[in-house]
Amino acid sequence: MTDILPQPDCSLKAVCEPLELEESGSKRPPNTGARLWGRVRSKLLRQKLDPQTVETKNWHTDVIEMNGIKVEFSMKFTSRDMSLKRTPSKKQTGVFGVKISVVTKRERSKVPYIVRQCVEEVEKRGIEEVGIYRISGVATDIQALKAVFDANNKDILLMLSDMDINAIAGTLKLYFRELPEPLLTDRLYPAFMEGIALSDPAAKENCMMHLLRTLPDPNLITFLFLLEHLKRVAEKEPINKMSLHNLATVFGPTLLRPSEVESKAHLTSAADIWSHDVMAQVQVLLYYLQHPPISFAELKRNTLYFSTDV
Repeated sequence: MTDILPQPDCSLKAVCEPLELEESGSKRPPNTGARLWGRVRSKLLRQKLDPQTVETKNWHTDVIEMNGIKVEFSMKFTSRDMSLKRTPSKKQTGVFGVKISVVTKRERSKVPYIVRQCVEEVEKRGIEEVGIYRISGVATDIQALKAVFDANNKDILLMLSDMDINAIAGTLKLYFRELPEPLLTDRLYPAFMEGIALSDPAAKENCMMHLLRTLPDPNLITFLFLLEHLKRVAEKEPINKMSLHNLATVFGPTLLRPSEVESKAHLTSAADIWSHDVMAQVQVLLYYLQHPPISFAELKRNTLYFSTDV
């Protein structure tokens, strides 16, 4: 996985869109802005998939021209182990980079406010958006939302209602990515990897349900809340093109990934991380997404212990 970092810090789409406003009074062919933006995105994706480009740590500069308009941009690629590195927040007053148990205790809630509000907004006006959660929002919008949630600004709801839905979806993903440890915890990561590899359906069911019961309550309740939301998003797959597998691919590596210590001990390259871990992370989330509804109360009532030693 790689991150594309355009320079300067602005949206290329924002650069291209104003061109549409100029076209009515100029000789420039129609839809220049939209077509130019499409060409820029296509170029970025091709560069992202180029192995030689991915391996370099240097900035790569490129220029795209159409109908007398030029867009110049620079990019470099950050390997997955760097881009998903979790850095705990030094201040405990915000929500990003703060333990989920600390946030829910402070808010006196079962699910963090940021998760509830982002989910509510997506379900209100983004659940039929093509590529929801897969298409990235504008980075500056996501950072603005992050700052508002961290400051607990009274204008949060107004800002959410005016913000592009992909930025809101991106803010939710960023929140989970910046947790001090993944939602499904560092401690249980090896057990999840073993459980999803079981071939016997009954043994896998027992193991995977036991692992959920082992999670801290704030983590479990938030995970189940997110799970049901993603299922509702997938119900609109004919419209939004986001299947359960697509959603598992987006969220799996964010909710479940090895600790930095374990990664350094066993894996040496981004390719190794992908082949050894990411597919299994996706399969873990997909297993729960395909499972019949999971009740927190039912999980807690079932106190039978299922060993994960396989």
